[in-house]
Amino acid sequence: MKKWMNTVAAAAMLLSTATMARAAENVEVLHWWTSGGEATALEVLKKDLETKGITWSDMPVSGGGGTEAMTVLRARVTAGNPPTAVQMLGFDILDWAKQGALGNLDDIASKEGWDAVIPTALQGFSKYDGHWIAAPVNVHSTNWIWINKAALDKAGGKEPANWDELIALLDNFKAQGITPIAHGGQPWQDATIFDAVVLSLGNDFYKAAFIDLDPKALGSDKMKEAFDRMTKLRGYVDDNFSGRDWNLASAMVIENKAGLQFMGDWAKGEFVKAKKEPGKDFVCMRFPGTQGSVTFNSDQFAMFKVSDAQRAPQLVMASAIESPTFQSAFNVVKGSAPARTDVPDTAFDACGKKAIKDLAEANKAGTLYGSMAHGHANPAAVKNAIYDVVTREFNGDLTSDEAVKELVSAVAAAQ
Repeated sequence: MKKWMNTVAAAAMLLSTATMARAAENVEVLHWWTSGGEATALEVLKKDLETKGITWSDMPVSGGGGTEAMTVLRARVTAGNPPTAVQMLGFDILDWAKQGALGNLDDIASKEGWDAVIPTALQGFSKYDGHWIAAPVNVHSTNWIWINKAALDKAGGKEPANWDELIALLDNFKAQGITPIAHGGQPWQDATIFDAVVLSLGNDFYKAAFIDLDPKALGSDKMKEAFDRMTKLRGYVDDNFSGRDWNLASAMVIENKAGLQFMGDWAKGEFVKAKKEPGKDFVCMRFPGTQGSVTFNSDQFAMFKVSDAQRAPQLVMASAIESPTFQSAFNVVKGSAPARTDVPDTAFDACGKKAIKDLAEANKAGTLYGSMAHGHANPAAVKNAIYDVVTREFNGDLTSDEAVKELVSAVAAAQ
């Protein structure tokens, strides 16, 4: 009887050990990549981890931008049960780091030399107090224009090199009988255009206004010029733009109903999904006056403090994310550029190759800036204050002079 009990106890112990081992080989991941292209891209990471013996417990929370996901995360952390990793953007990462909720990735980052290959501007969100706390997955840049190639060819085929040439092109599109600018009237989309317009007026100006929040830059004549340009662009948008989702605006360009769209490089996924090819069906270029500079946002996986048993698979996941092989495979599908500058562009299309080249040049030149419109230039309160002013001016509720004054006071109140 005693021998039987010992056998049972030994078996239970083995079962418990096996269960713990299986648990230790699992990562629980909270994210909001639920649309078709996003889910496909995420599968690349899941399958990569499976080859390393790590299973994936999926926690998808739909809602672009992750607001709903952050609500779920808050409840999990409050309950003392954080996920292994959470998709996160910009200042949200730093907020959680300040609360002491994130783990330390220094060992794996040091071993794999992340400091040398991940752009410095991204490290501003991947590190806190000198320590690595998150693994960046990609770099989306926002100062792009997506142009219908057939419409551009009818206009002479030349990409606009400056503001005047852009306006001439928009006039040509209007003469062709198509909507010159495909746009969705949502605050973040208005702000995406404004981001590029401000950057086109100078790197130093963009940095002073949106990174440093300098009142002089925010209230300057140059800022009035930016708002004047927004008013000009508003005249090329169709009457039904209010509330239109960004992908529906992309569809207007794809379906030859509009000439161009100002949007981040996630728009490329819509063109590719529609079987359109860069250079043949559409053209990707930087907003005139911004070549050599890049405004970005970056999806990262913030790594939370977990049990010792979960620590090993968490580090394996962080290492897998920064693998050049994964970075290439994932970003080819996602439409973004790799989060490290040494990934070959071999598998990327023409727009992807340009994105990688532009990112490396901007990183080297110090002209890689967090996007105001996409939460990487300043905290949410400031971003939302800018959104409000930009949208009111774009919709004609404020003159350019009024918008400048409102911008200065709104930013000051939000800080």
